[in-house]
Amino acid sequence: MDADTPEQKHSLDELSALVGLPKRTIRYYIGLGLVARPLGETKGSYYTAEHLQQLAQVKTLTESGVSLERIGSLLAQADQPAAERSLTPGQLTVKSHIHLAEGIELVVNGATASLSPEEIRAVAHAALQKISALKDKK
Repeated sequence: MDADTPEQKHSLDELSALVGLPKRTIRYYIGLGLVARPLGETKGSYYTAEHLQQLAQVKTLTESGVSLERIGSLLAQADQPAAERSLTPGQLTVKSHIHLAEGIELVVNGATASLSPEEIRAVAHAALQKISALKDKK
């Protein structure tokens, strides 16, 4: 985001609608520490794009069957410096595989990717366009 552009602020109702989760679930995830607490004071509290990204990540992982406890440890690990993040035998990683074309797949590690779901979709869309353009040249 530009330094001159004010950050988008969302209410809990807006956040719930944007991410497709009930407000109660969002509060529960905040209580578990999976999502950052809202910014601002009680009635003036608000959520940002960072909250949206965190919720989307937790939602993706839970829909993939990952337990909330495991999500918490994955998120804690993602906060560690890269040197401390080496995989250990038996450690679980969750990745999304986006089929682009026969034999071509985009693999995204949701726990460590620094892109929002919208940015990942934009990357996939750009890759699909490039693949289509290359096929048209043949």
